[in-house]
Amino acid sequence: MLEAAGVPFSVQEFHHEPGERNYGLVAAEALGAEPERVFKTLVANLHGERGVEQVVGIVPVSGQLSLRELAAALGGKRAEMCPTDVAQRITGYVVGGISPFGQKKRLRTAIDETCILFDTIYVSGGKRGLDIEIAPDDLVAVLDAVVAPIGTDR
Repeated sequence: MLEAAGVPFSVQEFHHEPGERNYGLVAAEALGAEPERVFKTLVANLHGERGVEQVVGIVPVSGQLSLRELAAALGGKRAEMCPTDVAQRITGYVVGGISPFGQKKRLRTAIDETCILFDTIYVSGGKRGLDIEIAPDDLVAVLDAVVAPIGTDR
């Protein structure tokens, strides 16, 4: 998807312990990057006029997703986290490795506005222990994403 779009990116691999659950902070440490620069891809259920649809929120691993702000950014009434099994089924990825790229079904996406503070950020490459470094502008363009204040500090 990124190569086809002609977007520059780099793939970063790192060791992931099978029992580790704090995927994002482990990734930041392994990559030697600030946690604010490493982003997690989360799937939510958005309730709106079209019923319920799954959407993606991409936020720094140092914070959390504001479901209220995600709903507002994507024009919904409210949002709730998508159950793990549903998120894995519709994206084709396991939790901790959900990538915004190459999902089984392309989902509408919002990215936290703090992404623009960095020349490049990291997002999951589709499995635990694999991240993609990419310029925020390129990420937004490839995903046709909305940039909005959807993240909160911990």
